[in-house]
Amino acid sequence: MAERKPPGMGFESWIDKQVREAQERGDFDDLPLSGKPLPARRPGDEYAWIRDKLAREGEATDALLPTPLRLRKEVHKLPDTLRDVRSEQAVRDVVEELNERIRQWLRAPSGPNIPVALADPDTVVAEWRAARAQRMAAEQQVRAERAAEAERAAAEERAAADEARRNRGNPLSPYTWLAWWRRQLGRRG
Repeated sequence: MAERKPPGMGFESWIDKQVREAQERGDFDDLPLSGKPLPARRPGDEYAWIRDKLAREGEATDALLPTPLRLRKEVHKLPDTLRDVRSEQAVRDVVEELNERIRQWLRAPSGPNIPVALADPDTVVAEWRAARAQRMAAEQQVRAERAAEAERAAAEERAAADEARRNRGNPLSPYTWLAWWRRQLGRRG
């Protein structure tokens, strides 16, 4: 612990003296970013260090939000959360679990007084069905386009094979000359 500031000495000169003595002792010699410039920061972004720390720790910035804001964000992100859910009962279970957490917060609110409404399971299920139908239609269209492309490629291959078969008997066809050369080379060997 640093000693107390002597009376009559200004804070700035006392701190400068302590920093200078620490540099002379070599306390700052093996710091991780020693000799490197400070990382660039946007002007007016005094909370960047918090985001950097959360990123290093693998946490989302939502972890810092008060409970009601976190719950409102979860309600807002519910369609994205339910995108990969396969059954209606699983959708209802997710909505019921979220509503239970909202009810717990409403029983004993903490933090800022921000209204949080329960999610209506029937509305969420209807939106999930509509989004799922759209996704399935889009997937079916992609599958149909891929099948049509595969069919076109197969038709082109069949046409090329038919053309090659037709040209085999043609004396001006490159296939005829190729077959003749193969026969000639085979006789010599």
